[in-house]
Amino acid sequence: MTAPAPAPVNMHMHTHFSFNADGLAPAQLAEEAVRRGLYAAAICDFDVLDGLEEFFAAGDAQGLRVAVGMETRVFFSEYADHEINSPGEPGVYYFMGMGFGCVPEEGTSAGRTFDNLREGAAQRNRDLTSRINAAFPELAVDYDRDVIPLTPSGNATERHIVRAYIETARRDSKGDAAAQSQTWARVLGLDARKTGALLENSVALQNAVRSKLMKAGGAGYVKPGPSTFPPLEQVAAAIVDAGAIPMATWLNGLSAGEKDMAAQLECLRAKGIAALNIIPDRNWNVSDSEERRTKVARLHEVVEIAGRMELPLNVGTELNSFGPPFVDDFKAAPMRPLWPAFFRGANVMIGQSRLARYAKFSYCGAEAEAEFGPGATARNEFFMQAGLLEPPNARTRERLGEMAPDRAFATIRDSARAGRWVL
Repeated sequence: MTAPAPAPVNMHMHTHFSFNADGLAPAQLAEEAVRRGLYAAAICDFDVLDGLEEFFAAGDAQGLRVAVGMETRVFFSEYADHEINSPGEPGVYYFMGMGFGCVPEEGTSAGRTFDNLREGAAQRNRDLTSRINAAFPELAVDYDRDVIPLTPSGNATERHIVRAYIETARRDSKGDAAAQSQTWARVLGLDARKTGALLENSVALQNAVRSKLMKAGGAGYVKPGPSTFPPLEQVAAAIVDAGAIPMATWLNGLSAGEKDMAAQLECLRAKGIAALNIIPDRNWNVSDSEERRTKVARLHEVVEIAGRMELPLNVGTELNSFGPPFVDDFKAAPMRPLWPAFFRGANVMIGQSRLARYAKFSYCGAEAEAEFGPGATARNEFFMQAGLLEPPNARTRERLGEMAPDRAFATIRDSARAGRWVL
């Protein structure tokens, strides 16, 4: 397939169900994606699939190709002594699933694993706030009263906790800027004039508080170990059981664990991991020329390795921190040669989403192996063609929804071959 001229895609956007820098809900992200002319979009929240139904409904209503993923942290035992993609934390690995068609049912193996991910994140957050409260009692927050209300479904992140501490300091000082400056001067160990300047820049203040209280060396930080997060294999199995694609993630190729990405991806592929997520913007859109040269080279290298292994790529800008653009600049010089691989990967994920939603059929698992064999060539082509189909209109969605899964699979297969919906 020859990819068209770069059309925007963002296949990794966090919503307010974990943390979105602008507080956007799934439906708002879909609307913004359409407004900006995106070809396809996917959400990917930490530890939950709470935005799935809303995003599907909004994408359908807007005529947008959509998919839903989930991001979490796991322990990667083969790399227990190596930093991978969580800086300074050996063995800790950011990991994803993409292309969920529904939320795993309660009581199923996948459902229990997903419940544990949510509960584990909540407990780590409570422990984190307890340590910070003990170190800075003048700043103490009540997790249930001050943090949980900042989230629509109780799935807080470190950034929500940061906001709770900042709001507590503001509330306790009755809005007095000088009093707030004194509080943050004590907590951050800065001159009051510097904290005064931070109060005028909410993003800088949030970043400073998070760095001081929650990152390595901070009062709330405890270095994670093998028991802090679930084993990679357990979460990968739950993602497959839930009908989605277990997905590796890549930071920048500079850590000890990412030094030999071919070896790491071979290890992951042997565990059933079938795709790779990349955040391109942070690997080329950097001001330092030498750093940029190094990171661009690593970016091109990992895309080449993934292509050789026939691992579809998933790319996006996350939107869970302040600064990244809403969508990547695929026309930028470092990105243009990579666009065909990114476009193919986006379509594979959209195809996966459609097949999971309507046919209960996944890129991974026994059914796909029976249909396409153990290799990825035919599988990638089929799922890509399914993703290339135009967004189905209301009548097409209704008819697909009325079909038994095997009939829906046959319909999507025939439509993919024809390049148009055939019902």
